[in-house]
Amino acid sequence: MEIGLIIIYLGLAGILLNKSNMIVSIISIEIMFYGINYYLMTISLLIQDIEGLIVSIFILTVAASESAVALALLMVYFKIFKNILL
Repeated sequence: MEIGLIIIYLGLAGILLNKSNMIVSIISIEIMFYGINYYLMTISLLIQDIEGLIVSIFILTVAASESAVALALLMVYFKIFKNILL
């Protein structure tokens, strides 16, 4: 179970330590989503409840849509400013 928390903290560290590159920030947010999913799935399997697995599927869809929107915004930002550094 602690692996999920470690993954979440790695994503949080990636966001806090990186202030200039947007792609690394997006990847760090995705890592946090995957850590939350892993944690939910392990807790759900531990207590033998399917609701945690269903919620993790919804989190995966939100993470995928967030990634698509963020990459689209990043492309527009690159088109305007010609770089992706903040």
